[in-house]
Amino acid sequence: MRKSPTSPAASITSKTTSKSAGFMSLLFCCAFTPFQQERHGDKILNPNSSNSLLDERAKQDVVQEDWEADSATRHASEPNADTWLLPPLAEKHKDKKCLVLDMDETLIHSSFKEVEDADFIIPIIIDNQVHNVYVLKRPGVDQFMRKMGEIYEIVVFTASLATYADPVLDHLDIHNVVDHRLFRESCCNHMGNFVKDLSRLGRDLPSTIIIDNSPASYIFHNENAIPVSSWFNDPHDTELTDMTDFLTDLTHVDDVRLVLDPNIGQGEPSEKATI
Repeated sequence: MRKSPTSPAASITSKTTSKSAGFMSLLFCCAFTPFQQERHGDKILNPNSSNSLLDERAKQDVVQEDWEADSATRHASEPNADTWLLPPLAEKHKDKKCLVLDMDETLIHSSFKEVEDADFIIPIIIDNQVHNVYVLKRPGVDQFMRKMGEIYEIVVFTASLATYADPVLDHLDIHNVVDHRLFRESCCNHMGNFVKDLSRLGRDLPSTIIIDNSPASYIFHNENAIPVSSWFNDPHDTELTDMTDFLTDLTHVDDVRLVLDPNIGQGEPSEKATI
C-alpha cells in the first residue's frame, strides 16, 4: 500500500472568523505544523489541495536526515519506567501485541464544513460559540476495530488535541476496544512534525505495530509501521478490511520488525520471522 501526501484534517467555511479559524486548525493533527503556523498564521489549507507547504515525501526525507544527525542525542535521553506514556500491561493483554492506531485520515475524516452524510457530529465550543465537527468513518472501521480489539492491545495515538479527539473516540469506539488514548501532548515535536515515539510507550518494540497515514509520525520507528493511505471520503476504500488478515498473522510473529522493516521488504510473516 502506497501513501499519499499528508494534508490537513479539516476545512472550514469562508464565513468562519480568522481568530476562530486559527484556533480550530490547532485542534486537528495535521492542520498546521508550527512552521506552517509561523509562515501562514490562521490560513487553513484545503485538505484535498496538492499545494501543501511541504509535500509529505519531501518532508520525510528532511526529517530522516535530521533524525540520523541527532540520533546519538536522542538515545542519550531514552525514557525509563517512570516516564512511560502507558500504564503497565494489563493481565488480560499479557500475551497480546500492541497495535497503535492513528485517528484522522486513518480511521476517520473530520471537517468543520457541513457534511450531509456525516456518521456523527461533534459540537465544540470556541469563544462561547458552538461549532460542529462533521465526522465520516472510513469504510470497514467498525469491523476492523472489533476484530483488532480481540487480538491486540489497542492504543489510539493522535496528534490532535484531546478537546476534539476524545469526543470523536467516544463515538467511534462502539465496541469499547480502545484500551488507551494518547493525544498531541504525548507526541515529540521533531523538525516541525508531531512524531509518535513508540519507545516511550512502555511496550516491547518487537511486539508493537503502528498504523498511520503520515510517515513523519513514525519516522523514529519505520520498522514498526504499516503505512495506510490518507482517507477523506472514498466510499469504496477497502484498506482497513484488506489489512485485517495480515494483522492477524502478525500476532504469531516473534518480532514484527522483521516483517515490516522497509529495508528488508514486506512479505508473509512465515517468510520473514519465526512463528
